[in-house]
Amino acid sequence: MKPTKNLYQDCHLFVAAIRVLEHNNTAPPAMEDICRLLHFSGEKGGLICRKLTELEVIDIVEGAYGNRMVIRDHLKLEAIPQTPETDKLSREIEKFHEERSQLTQKVASFKADQEKKQKDLFAEIEKKLKQKLEKKP
Repeated sequence: MKPTKNLYQDCHLFVAAIRVLEHNNTAPPAMEDICRLLHFSGEKGGLICRKLTELEVIDIVEGAYGNRMVIRDHLKLEAIPQTPETDKLSREIEKFHEERSQLTQKVASFKADQEKKQKDLFAEIEKKLKQKLEKKP
């Protein structure tokens, strides 16, 4: 099965799987059934389930035979951003690189200032030594 690219698509598939399994089995499906149908890992299914529960798209009904998923309000699925998550990651990486280059520039300017101060200090010390040597004879 082709992997999906973003959370929006995964959530839509998850809700659709709940509908299909509920129709076929005439009972709300368990998490394992949904993950098996979609070829999702248990961790990915849990992540999507928590996100959908948080958005009040689905409810988890606890029963004697385990937890079952039921659709609460499928329209709230549209509140999930449709942009791929990789965009957010690439923006964060770019931001990190910019901050890193700014830090490198600050370090370079600090080093240059320190070198200039050191040269000035040595020049001043050399000047004082020359003056002392000239006064001695």
